[in-house]
Amino acid sequence: MSPTPFALITPATRGLSLALTRQMLQTTNLPLFATHRSGTGDELKKHILEPLKDVDPGRLHPLRLDLTDEASIEAAAQTLAETLPSGYIDTAFFTGGVLHPEKQPADLDLWKITESFQVNVISHLLMIKHFARFLPPVSKSSDGGSPAKWVHVSARVGSITDNRSGGWYSYRASKAALNQVIRSWDWQLRMQKKPAICVGVHPGTMKTELSRAYWESTSKEKLFEPEYSAEKLVGVVKNLKVEQRGKVFDYKGEEVPP
Repeated sequence: MSPTPFALITPATRGLSLALTRQMLQTTNLPLFATHRSGTGDELKKHILEPLKDVDPGRLHPLRLDLTDEASIEAAAQTLAETLPSGYIDTAFFTGGVLHPEKQPADLDLWKITESFQVNVISHLLMIKHFARFLPPVSKSSDGGSPAKWVHVSARVGSITDNRSGGWYSYRASKAALNQVIRSWDWQLRMQKKPAICVGVHPGTMKTELSRAYWESTSKEKLFEPEYSAEKLVGVVKNLKVEQRGKVFDYKGEEVPP
């Protein structure tokens, strides 16, 4: 069986992740693996496909995966390998994120800090650990095609240089750590001469549950629907060049300073 490129969105159940899944189904012909923590695969499939037209449902493959459970992550990777034995990543979006706003030190809570790092950083590291097996073969480097895109959803507030207001301690710190993970993983890909690049993306402030507390304080022109951000990010990622590797880009394609 010849090698088969595929897309991966994890998780893929709501907000930006759901919009990215639908956008990839509509704009590519790739088989797409979409992960979910709860519910059934059939329920997820129905939820994703319901508003879409002219999309082959056979391209969509639900995968059960809990970002806070390494055994679940490992099992999902094994299921994918069994479903598509010769598959390799063309584009993968790792979207896991959680926000607990902290305006002052008194707002810091150990459980919330721990969850922020567990979801925003540790889960991304474990996804690298268990899904690196799906990198394109080195032989693909010679075919002249574009590199595979390994994409982590980060945030502008993870930029240390751009921090001019403080606050959001654990969210800022965890996203800054994620940006370092992106850089380190990309160097690994480079040293191994893999036909793949790792980048981060910033979707802007979206009208999702993650940012609900900030809807009223964000100007309307800077508060995006998830579908808008997903469309922009898919376009940005599609057009990335090898020399842009290891960096973080916003929905406009502009680099977010480290």
